[in-house]
Amino acid sequence: MSLTVLINAGPWLPVPPNGYGGIENIIAALVPELRRLDVRVVLATVGSSELPVDERLAIFPDGQFQSLQRPYNQSCGVVQAHLHAVVRALRERDDIDLVHDHVEAAGLATLAALGPDAPPALHTLHWDLAKHPELYGSFDGGNRVRVNGVSASQLARAPEALREHSVGHVHLATPLATDADRRRPADKGGHVVVLGRINAGKGQDLAARLAHRAGFDLVLAGPVGPYRQPADLAAAEGDPVAGANPDVQFWREHVAPHVDGARVRWIGTVAGRERDDLVASARASLFPLRWAEPGGTAVVESLALGTPAVGLAKGCLPELIDHGDTGLLTDDEEELPDLILAAATRIDPRRCLSTAADRFTPAVMARAYLDLYEHVRKLAV
Repeated sequence: MSLTVLINAGPWLPVPPNGYGGIENIIAALVPELRRLDVRVVLATVGSSELPVDERLAIFPDGQFQSLQRPYNQSCGVVQAHLHAVVRALRERDDIDLVHDHVEAAGLATLAALGPDAPPALHTLHWDLAKHPELYGSFDGGNRVRVNGVSASQLARAPEALREHSVGHVHLATPLATDADRRRPADKGGHVVVLGRINAGKGQDLAARLAHRAGFDLVLAGPVGPYRQPADLAAAEGDPVAGANPDVQFWREHVAPHVDGARVRWIGTVAGRERDDLVASARASLFPLRWAEPGGTAVVESLALGTPAVGLAKGCLPELIDHGDTGLLTDDEEELPDLILAAATRIDPRRCLSTAADRFTPAVMARAYLDLYEHVRKLAV
């Protein structure tokens, strides 16, 4: 039976995003596969989204990510305006079979507040569940609003009230994994890459210090706060709003002192072919995590590009990386340089490619979500 699902991507970035945008990239991978499975998709997003869908719902012409840097009393209406349009659509039409929500905190609370006559809803938790303890610790969505995680590790740390509404987890996926096992591994260069937003939890400062100490070349690729490129961040020098951003503070105090343009480089956000070539030619992708990573988009992208993943065994990494087969994990950050050196001889890039093709394709993710949609609808009856 065909379903009509309203997928709420939120007002922050277009789908697909131009570079950084983990949630939006996941939605962009999921939607085409759902449509191949005869799911009709109504996408709540922004006007600049280019992903083909059956219908698009948008009140902002472009992503409002920059608004997140403004004081709360100047930005709090952005997500509420977006959600108001979603609620209005749900009240005015009767063809939505299920809502699949991806908007942190506000999406979950709004859907729960709609009452029993609203469509059943699945809210995907993409973030650290230690956040919002008052909401997650007391959440009650009845039989109608359910949640899923992006890893078993993430859900294991969830408050009890949230776990009681969980219908399981679905690992993230990447289009790069599709037919990855049919590709020849790329020739490897000498660099190690850390791909992702630069902040304390990702541990780029640790990676930079280790690169200087152990003598390996390191490329940091990802934004600093809202600044996608080094020139953008340089232009914000002296801006008090930029200076108050915690990611910018982390960069200036803990990472930038180690970035010399030779041993350690920061190249900003990369996308498309540039990102693929950077990762595929790396000897390893490094994950020097200081937090329990919930989803690990960069991990599955690395494997799908035939590059071993080396990192600290935190969060979802032990679920995604087969130690000794597709990567190397440790609990001791001092061991990371040795594992980077060992990855070249111990890990066959072809195993990374074949594992990604088996586990991390959008088709695998879409089938898992379709099963959850049916489960959530049955629980709501």
